[in-house]
Amino acid sequence: MTFKEFLHSINIFGRMNEAYRHSYHLCDKDDSEYLSLVSDLMESEGIKNLDNYIQHSDITTLKHVICVSYITYKACKHFNLNYTAGARAGILHDYVTYDWHDPGDGSHRLHGFRHPGFALNNSKQITELSPLEENCIIRHMWPLTPIPPKYKEAFVLTLVDKYCATKETFRKYQHNPEEY
Repeated sequence: MTFKEFLHSINIFGRMNEAYRHSYHLCDKDDSEYLSLVSDLMESEGIKNLDNYIQHSDITTLKHVICVSYITYKACKHFNLNYTAGARAGILHDYVTYDWHDPGDGSHRLHGFRHPGFALNNSKQITELSPLEENCIIRHMWPLTPIPPKYKEAFVLTLVDKYCATKETFRKYQHNPEEY
């Protein structure tokens, strides 16, 4: 890796971090294009209810999916990929209606392996999905699940999901975790 490539890679992480922070403060004025792509999903009662479940650390599933969706949208747009599908799949990729931390009746055992299928089924109940969106949702847990994503957008979403999950999980160890 050349020094120039190294600097570029740092800049990509800087932009991801900036988008991560911004995803907690979206507004109609600055983010109207993104919000118009996901507004129908965000108005769904099922998606709104994701605010009742914790995803990582103290971050709700709703905050997590918005973060993944927004960064995926920005990255796909930057790389001239299908940012509409990326944004929409980002909102839907963890659309499960249970608290995965609660063992409950055992119906959601092995959550990491099984929830992409649950999310895909739930998503199909509220909207029509393209094959690309379906692939983004069902394959976002790769490499935990063995079959890799088929599309570039799905790889982007998968990597962004890992980035956000890591940030959210370790934010309790940050100096000012409440600043988001």
